[in-house]
Amino acid sequence: MILLRLFWEFFKTGLLAVGGGLATLPFLSRMADKTGWFTQQDLADMIAVSESTPGPMGVNSATYVGFKTAGVPGGIVATLGLITPSIIIILLIASFLKNFSENKLVQNVFRHLRPASVALITSAGISVALIAFIHKAPETGAVSPDIPALILAAVLLIVTRFVPQAKKLHPIIWIGLSAVFGLVFMQP
Repeated sequence: MILLRLFWEFFKTGLLAVGGGLATLPFLSRMADKTGWFTQQDLADMIAVSESTPGPMGVNSATYVGFKTAGVPGGIVATLGLITPSIIIILLIASFLKNFSENKLVQNVFRHLRPASVALITSAGISVALIAFIHKAPETGAVSPDIPALILAAVLLIVTRFVPQAKKLHPIIWIGLSAVFGLVFMQP
């Protein structure tokens, strides 16, 4: 039964999250609260790992949650649930788009999907920023800024914007350096 539920929850996410991996974050956040399969902190960790490993963020997250919930079969089922709507939609669009690519209605639909994608990605960005930069004390629930995370973000912003040599470095270098900094200096 858990495998069916994993498939269904990730199928809904894959169907409704238009705009890529970051667009899945609001759905994953809601799923964490609804199912208890993972916590908001687990979600933040999934984002960090997914951003620094190969593969789409949504697929990596689905695989992680499925594996954590029901082992290897869960990882496979959750991943299939997430990608199945895209496969179906792409096949349908491909079969119709050849005939209707010049149709004004089709062009309008695609033009109006863009703002929805931007809104979902913006929402995800805000959620990630709140998780990354705001610390909530587990004992008291008190909220305070995460000073080391804010300092790291500020240093990275300044260095990558104003140091010419830093602009030439590949983004994977910055991801790796940030991961090392987080492991060495940040508290769990």
